[in-house]
Amino acid sequence: MPLDTPAAAHANLPANANPILVEVTRGPIVESRHRGSAAIVDVTGKVARSWGNHTAAVYPRSAIKPLQAIPLVECGAAEAFGLGDAEIAMACASHGGEPRHTQTVAQWLDGLGLGPDDLECGTHWPMHDETTRVMAAAGEAPCPIHNNCSGKHCGFLTTAIHMGEKTKGYVRFEHPVQQRILGVLETMCGIDLGSAPRGIDGCSIPTIAIPLENLAYGMARFGAPDDLPETRAAACRRIAQAVAAEPFMVAGTGRYCTDMMTVTGRAVLLKTGAEGVFCAAIPDYGLGVALKCDDGATRAAEIMMSAVLRHIGVLTEEMEAKLSRRIVTPLENRNGVHVGDVRQAEAFGE
Repeated sequence: MPLDTPAAAHANLPANANPILVEVTRGPIVESRHRGSAAIVDVTGKVARSWGNHTAAVYPRSAIKPLQAIPLVECGAAEAFGLGDAEIAMACASHGGEPRHTQTVAQWLDGLGLGPDDLECGTHWPMHDETTRVMAAAGEAPCPIHNNCSGKHCGFLTTAIHMGEKTKGYVRFEHPVQQRILGVLETMCGIDLGSAPRGIDGCSIPTIAIPLENLAYGMARFGAPDDLPETRAAACRRIAQAVAAEPFMVAGTGRYCTDMMTVTGRAVLLKTGAEGVFCAAIPDYGLGVALKCDDGATRAAEIMMSAVLRHIGVLTEEMEAKLSRRIVTPLENRNGVHVGDVRQAEAFGE
């Protein structure tokens, strides 16, 4: 049997396979390829540009945390408990567990009269390697405040207390906290999710499958909320303001979301999610973005998001210069030698 050439192997893919959007080079050849899909949608729901199957439903995972934070502000809980930009940004975060992150969570819980054991997100070591090494060297063990979703869960607890609801079991689908978020997702994304597939996220809350185009629509309305009811619009603006003011709290040192929003300021609000999902709002353009890397690779999803932002034209030359390693990620070997790149593929130029 003759061996397939690379071209023949690709020819055997289904006709509806998503396009190659990111490629990884080593020396003169492309060593790996990542397929995916993406949608850019405006505030009217019109799909302005798409790549691949943008109607496919995906689990958005942590990429919709800004939408999940809406009830925290909308119901008055954030104001009642005196939450500032740092806390509201943390409610949208997949943070690295650095000291400022965990100190903010600990103080927030204390203000609620609660402690780490009231968080139902589970425990893992900080995503920030240096922090993990320091803790391990000191003989310290992680607790739920180190979970990258602990800020979001503080937001859930704050809302439950403010609304007079039970705090125990707030992660369950039937709990009022999660039902309130379900309603927000339906109205913001313009879709009935009553029969949508759902699973359980890494931090134990429900994750509901939503088409990319609907996710992008929800983010467009979040970033440019003028047509929303005033209370909802005010909540969206307050969250966007907090994230722009405190991009470090959303992710942390060396992380894509923090780096991108530190440079772009209020021009771009974006959030990563597990398994190669990304969402973004471009307020001045009235656009939302949602994308999914088919194989779940974060390295490819980040390059995909940078490529989409460049396609929209929201990144200035000065921004691109500062974000060059986020547009094309250089690969180095163990001796620090540049051996290849993770870069956008030709499909983005079409």
